[in-house]
Amino acid sequence: MREIINVQVGQCGNQIGYKLWEILCSEHGIDEEGRYKGSCNSQLEKIDVYFAEGAENRYVPRSVLVDLESGTMDSLRSAPFGKVFRPDNFVFGECGAGNNWAKGFYTNGCNLLEEVLDAVRKEAEGCDSIQGFQVAHSLGGGTGSGLGTLILYHLQEEYPDRILSAISVFPSPKVSEIVIEPYNATLAVQQLIETTDEVFSFDNEALYDICFRTLKLDTTTYSDLNHIISTTMSGVTTCLRFPGQLNADMRKLAVNMIPYPRLHFFMPGFAPLTSRQSQTFRNLTVSELTQQIFDAKNVMIACDPRNGRYLTYAAMFRGKKLSMKEVEDQMKSVQDKNCGHFVEWIPNNAKVAVCNVPPQGMKMSATFIANNTAIQELFKRLNLQFRVMYRRRAFLHWFTEEGMEEMQFKQAESCMLDVISTYQQCQDLKVDTSLDNLEITDLEEFEDSLESWDCLGGHVNGHANNLPLVTAGQ
Repeated sequence: MREIINVQVGQCGNQIGYKLWEILCSEHGIDEEGRYKGSCNSQLEKIDVYFAEGAENRYVPRSVLVDLESGTMDSLRSAPFGKVFRPDNFVFGECGAGNNWAKGFYTNGCNLLEEVLDAVRKEAEGCDSIQGFQVAHSLGGGTGSGLGTLILYHLQEEYPDRILSAISVFPSPKVSEIVIEPYNATLAVQQLIETTDEVFSFDNEALYDICFRTLKLDTTTYSDLNHIISTTMSGVTTCLRFPGQLNADMRKLAVNMIPYPRLHFFMPGFAPLTSRQSQTFRNLTVSELTQQIFDAKNVMIACDPRNGRYLTYAAMFRGKKLSMKEVEDQMKSVQDKNCGHFVEWIPNNAKVAVCNVPPQGMKMSATFIANNTAIQELFKRLNLQFRVMYRRRAFLHWFTEEGMEEMQFKQAESCMLDVISTYQQCQDLKVDTSLDNLEITDLEEFEDSLESWDCLGGHVNGHANNLPLVTAGQ
């Protein structure tokens, strides 16, 4: 069995992680004490991927919970499913990160790092064969962005042959609470580009829009947002948790979804997303689910996929008595009707899986992850906010006081601009695929630019670390 170790960092990461474990436990028939109460063999067949077997027939989530202050940990311990987690895996400090990436990455985070890596090491030693790590965090604050990316950096050093996956919540100016979010997010994105293998990107703005416009909720709480993210992630991990599915491990998913190493930011989507009042008026079909997952309103990133082009995508359909042929026909029909939105130089860029275990409380659902060039809109928006403040060197002293150099901000911005440029080049590539006159118009020039970029220390043929590490006090 190929195991996955989950690490949830910061307030946002822990709340998302808790909701996700709630859903995973219910889908696998695990009660609040960690004991199996289900009735289906498929629930236990691959349960070892996310759960370790403890004493007295208990199943324990293979998860490490990390924060720089104790408040979140206390609330999770007292929650209904708080007892299923191993007590040794609650790792927390006392001082917090003060919404400062540098505190999380360099000073306060470094003090807690060894304890976190020890907890991860113990989980890894209890596994037969790890397929990778999954880190849940946000990029706007200090702990999730700073300590979260620091943990990713060291996991990549310690386990270089394992897949590193991140569930990252990006900040949005429309629902912003922290003035230095653009700094924190830009510095964190550089680390995500250089250390992770795949990033499932979520955006607060898109999640709020889904709650207000689609779900018709009068008031939206963080619990609602976390529920949407965790429901989507349970769909994304369906292939890893239930037998006989396509993309059944993290490496297969990465190989099928990522054409160039730096372009590993995925746009997730979920269907059905409908208001409670209208649920009884709609009879869900495979056709309807297919239309919804390609709809811009169901995407968890505040950018329109129609403004870009799909490099690759994967869809996981769940429900009893679903026909694989019908699913494939519907997906092919959508791609044929909208062929201009899919790059022609990647043939067979669609991956589809069907699972006969429906999600809790639904007859059927579909989860969608896309590698679409439109995600550059998210990075452009972040970069614009970053530039507005950095041009005036506003708030920089909070970072330089922790041992950072101003040059690191320029490096982080340059790294983000490189990724935006690469997405744009992939979007603009044109290929004449007719057999009579096979001609590639822009591809050779694009490959030359990638080679020259690699010579300059880019991240085309492996991990490069442009950001110098400093310790506290340097």
